[in-house]
Amino acid sequence: MPPMPTAPAATLAARAVLLDMDGTLVDSDAVVERCWRHWAAEHGLDGDSVIKVVHGRQGHATMAVLLPDRPHAENLADNRRMLEQETTDMEGVVPVPGAPAFMAALAALPHAHALVTSADRALSTARMNAAGLPMPAVRITAECVGASKPDPEGFLKGAAELGFAPADCVVFEDSEVGIAAARAAGMRVVGVGPRAASHAPDALVRDLEQVRVEPLPDGTVRLHISG
Repeated sequence: MPPMPTAPAATLAARAVLLDMDGTLVDSDAVVERCWRHWAAEHGLDGDSVIKVVHGRQGHATMAVLLPDRPHAENLADNRRMLEQETTDMEGVVPVPGAPAFMAALAALPHAHALVTSADRALSTARMNAAGLPMPAVRITAECVGASKPDPEGFLKGAAELGFAPADCVVFEDSEVGIAAARAAGMRVVGVGPRAASHAPDALVRDLEQVRVEPLPDGTVRLHISG
């Protein structure tokens, strides 16, 4: 993974916060790499090249990128099998540094934050539990959308379910396709970690230890990003 560049301090005001899971709240890179390298070997693909495109997308969408001539039904079948494998493999799944305190601060705003993930409901439950993180009351998972990130559908549904306009939302994301989805939804983005650094988020943090949440009396939240 590339080194993390330094980024200036910033402050963002929002009425709602939308959260990606893998790479943003939960470090699941170990299991993601295990599963996808095995899949790559099954299909005669280079594991390093596969890993470069898996983050942020639903599995079947990744397969469509890597094997564009493969029937969609085969991708869906492989995706179901891989989701089952990932849901039972929690070895190495840990919270991103700062995630527990960050989520505790957001818990004071129960109607103003949501999880928007490419994982399905079972996998998101398993990984959030493995990382010891509370599940937001509003959760948009793979079953909720017709198109994977970088399509903005998931973020737009999250904002709508919370009752806020896209311009009122700030997204926390780590992947290229996640940042693209948030931008397409008309939302501001805080990039988390080195994967996000080269995709021009509005603000960039090494991890969530660099974020402080300040609820304001008018119902908005101020997000303080330390440099």
